[in-house]
Amino acid sequence: MLRSEKNDKTMSQVVTESGKSFADIRKPPSIRLRRHLKGHFGKVYAMHWAGDSETLVSASQDGKLIVWNGMSNLKTHAIALRSSWVMTCAFEQSKGNLIACGGLDNICSIYNIANAEAQISRSEKELAAHDGYLSCCRFIDETKLLTSSGDSSCLLWDVESTEILQTFSDHRGDVMSLSISPSNPNIFVSGSVDATGRCWDIRSGKNVQVHSGHESDINSVQFFPDGNAFGTGSDDSTCRLFDMRSYGEVNKFGTDSIKCGITSVAFSKSGRLLFGGYDDYNVHAWDTLGSGDTHAFQLPSPHENRVSCLGVNPSGDALCTGSWDTNLKVRKQIVVNIIISIHIYIYIYINIYIYIYICM
Repeated sequence: MLRSEKNDKTMSQVVTESGKSFADIRKPPSIRLRRHLKGHFGKVYAMHWAGDSETLVSASQDGKLIVWNGMSNLKTHAIALRSSWVMTCAFEQSKGNLIACGGLDNICSIYNIANAEAQISRSEKELAAHDGYLSCCRFIDETKLLTSSGDSSCLLWDVESTEILQTFSDHRGDVMSLSISPSNPNIFVSGSVDATGRCWDIRSGKNVQVHSGHESDINSVQFFPDGNAFGTGSDDSTCRLFDMRSYGEVNKFGTDSIKCGITSVAFSKSGRLLFGGYDDYNVHAWDTLGSGDTHAFQLPSPHENRVSCLGVNPSGDALCTGSWDTNLKVRKQIVVNIIISIHIYIYIYINIYIYIYICM
């Protein structure tokens, strides 16, 4: 009863009743391609930003991890992997010294790039226990790591001892993605081919919420910036927003013209925009306060093949997309140019004022 009372209206209904759209409330930002990261020779499967908002790591079918400075277009490390079938990669966020990756070898390999040469030949740690491919990995901190797998489970690891601390196994199909709450590291959400998103409490090891609504595989999940909701992307051609407080779906993003699956999702820093990477080579941005039936805008300069991954950096000023076309693209808003122009005008105004004052 309480759940139904809380979940009394969808975001689409609220927006329809208000009569306002995204363009009425806030003009969509202008986003330009700033960096084109070329260096992989195979399909890019995954990418992840570091905590400094400038460094990112990408994983490719060419059997390499590449660490980039996304702002300067420079490669800082190239890591040759034991298996070329890598499906996920992750940066440890606090210090940025550790990188994890995994794939069809069922193993999560951890590399330390702190004082390493440009070429790293072997992993520091190997976490082996999954019976299926590794689909996603994320660091909680320097000592703990979460992994999801095609064996329908998620595992919590102790990085130092390589031991399993907790097993999460209520999904009824391959777990494709996971995301750790930005407000509470003891909570994470997972998405699965069983078409459900599940919220877990690490302290109890229990599944505390199950969110249904999708009609096909959930390929990606991402927490809303405040930790009270999460977004999903699915093969049913829709993205959805689930609120944990009302325990229900509050918005659905999709149009009749988009018939392909979503591989990855990410929120803007404010949470106002939900970016989705699509099989049709495009990235669409959805207004989380919109009706959900029209996207806010489509990113320019689409990829030449499937968009396999994307992510917004922690500072919120850059979006990176990776594709099967072997490239990554870093896009930024044109806010910086506007700010620079304002500073120039202020400088000119002050100098004119000083000149007039002196002449007088």
